[in-house]
Amino acid sequence: MNQATTKRWPMEDTVAGCVAAGVPGIGLWRDQVDAYGIERTAALVRSAGLAVTTLCRGGFFTADDWRDDNLRAIDEAITLGAPVLVLVSGGLPEGSRDIDGARRRIGDAIGELVPHARAAGVQLAIEPLHPMFASDRCAVVTLGNALDIAEEHPAEVVGVAVDTYHIWWDDQVWAQLARAGAGGRIACFQVADWITPLPAGVLLGRGLPGVGCVELRRFREAVDAAGYAGPIEVEVFHEDVWSRPGGEVLSETLQRYLEHVV
Repeated sequence: MNQATTKRWPMEDTVAGCVAAGVPGIGLWRDQVDAYGIERTAALVRSAGLAVTTLCRGGFFTADDWRDDNLRAIDEAITLGAPVLVLVSGGLPEGSRDIDGARRRIGDAIGELVPHARAAGVQLAIEPLHPMFASDRCAVVTLGNALDIAEEHPAEVVGVAVDTYHIWWDDQVWAQLARAGAGGRIACFQVADWITPLPAGVLLGRGLPGVGCVELRRFREAVDAAGYAGPIEVEVFHEDVWSRPGGEVLSETLQRYLEHVV
């Protein structure tokens, strides 16, 4: 379960709900961890016997403080026991139209983080976002873009995040999943559906499995075939989902996961 799906569920209730439902792991978000306290969060998930599958997010390499923030994010992953730090890399620098240069900047920035990540035992997962976010949130828009950067570094240090919401549209995605698997680059696998029409806040247009148009089971089968055997997170951003009781959302998520992903 990714914490974003039940964003307004308090940390203690989220952890207790996962345990009660038999969910073995949780993907955490830095803002919620910070609000609860990182040491408290680490102690809570440990005492509950939950694995922390990912920490989200690092990246945004156009920000002035990107280096310090990302080094801090790696340290937070260590404290929480998260093996993977997901990177949302940032878009174009202010006033720029040079998307190729933006991608080079992202690659250079990740290279600067590699020594600290390697020493920490944390894998950096470059997440490609849908092209509509290229200008402001992430110039890395395809799995191929992400792999081109990741392959400059050892696979155990830099991989890719496979998120169905962002890459379902790409006709090259199946070949790129095989490429990622052959190189041992799939660091995490997240599922969400694509809802049409998108709401006004397009960031909040993700749906629970089975409510949209994405071939989620085909993705799961392709990721399996690529050799990935790690956790699968359901990560949904939608105001209607967030407004519901967390336990109700978790129950429906599990049901839909079994029906549409497994």
